[in-house]
Amino acid sequence: MTFTPALLEELEILSHYSLSTTQKGVKVHKTADAAIIAATERLHKKGLITQIDGGYLTPLGLEAATHAQNMLTIMTSA
Repeated sequence: MTFTPALLEELEILSHYSLSTTQKGVKVHKTADAAIIAATERLHKKGLITQIDGGYLTPLGLEAATHAQNMLTIMTSA
Protein backbone atom coordinates (compact mmCIF):
# COMPACT_ATOMS: atom_id res chain seq x y z
CA MET A 1 0.00 0.00 0.00
CA THR A 2 1.24 3.50 -0.82
CA PHE A 3 0.37 7.04 0.20
CA THR A 4 -1.81 8.16 -2.69
CA PRO A 5 -2.73 11.82 -3.19
CA ALA A 6 -6.32 11.00 -2.09
CA LEU A 7 -5.10 9.38 1.13
CA LEU A 8 -2.81 12.32 1.88
CA GLU A 9 -5.76 14.69 1.41
CA GLU A 10 -7.78 12.66 3.92
CA LEU A 11 -4.90 12.72 6.40
CA GLU A 12 -4.70 16.49 5.94
CA ILE A 13 -8.38 16.84 6.90
CA LEU A 14 -7.88 14.62 9.96
CA SER A 15 -4.96 16.79 11.05
CA HIS A 16 -7.34 19.76 11.49
CA TYR A 17 -9.48 18.11 14.15
CA SER A 18 -8.89 18.81 17.83
CA LEU A 19 -7.94 15.72 19.80
CA SER A 20 -8.58 17.39 23.14
CA THR A 21 -12.37 17.51 22.75
CA THR A 22 -15.00 15.78 20.66
CA GLN A 23 -17.10 18.95 20.81
CA LYS A 24 -15.03 20.77 18.15
CA GLY A 25 -15.87 19.95 14.58
CA VAL A 26 -14.69 21.00 11.14
CA LYS A 27 -16.81 22.58 8.41
CA VAL A 28 -15.74 22.33 4.77
CA HIS A 29 -17.51 25.00 2.75
CA LYS A 30 -18.82 24.57 -0.80
CA THR A 31 -16.17 27.06 -1.97
CA ALA A 32 -13.28 24.89 -0.72
CA ASP A 33 -10.93 23.21 -3.15
CA ALA A 34 -12.61 20.28 -4.91
CA ALA A 35 -9.97 17.85 -3.63
CA ILE A 36 -10.68 18.85 -0.02
CA ILE A 37 -14.43 18.49 -0.53
CA ALA A 38 -13.92 15.04 -2.06
CA ALA A 39 -11.58 13.97 0.78
CA THR A 40 -14.15 15.05 3.36
CA GLU A 41 -16.86 13.08 1.57
CA ARG A 42 -14.62 9.99 1.55
CA LEU A 43 -13.93 10.32 5.28
CA HIS A 44 -17.68 10.46 5.91
CA LYS A 45 -18.27 7.43 3.70
CA LYS A 46 -15.59 5.54 5.68
CA GLY A 47 -17.39 6.40 8.93
CA LEU A 48 -14.64 8.64 10.32
CA ILE A 49 -16.64 11.88 10.46
CA THR A 50 -20.32 12.55 11.13
CA GLN A 51 -21.24 14.79 8.20
CA ILE A 52 -20.47 14.79 4.50
CA ASP A 53 -19.05 18.32 4.86
CA GLY A 54 -17.10 17.71 8.05
CA GLY A 55 -18.89 17.62 11.36
CA TYR A 56 -17.38 15.75 14.29
CA LEU A 57 -15.08 12.78 14.54
CA THR A 58 -16.68 9.42 15.16
CA PRO A 59 -14.95 7.12 17.68
CA LEU A 60 -13.11 5.46 14.78
CA GLY A 61 -12.33 8.90 13.36
CA LEU A 62 -10.84 10.00 16.68
CA GLU A 63 -8.56 6.98 16.63
CA ALA A 64 -7.54 7.68 13.02
CA ALA A 65 -6.98 11.40 13.70
CA THR A 66 -4.87 10.57 16.75
CA HIS A 67 -2.63 8.26 14.71
CA ALA A 68 -2.43 10.75 11.83
CA GLN A 69 -1.50 13.65 14.09
CA ASN A 70 1.02 11.55 16.04
CA MET A 71 2.64 10.48 12.77
CA LEU A 72 2.78 14.09 11.61
CA THR A 73 4.45 15.11 14.88
CA ILE A 74 7.03 12.32 14.62
CA MET A 75 7.81 13.02 10.97
CA THR A 76 8.22 16.78 11.43
CA SER A 77 10.28 16.77 14.65
CA ALA A 78 13.87 17.84 14.40
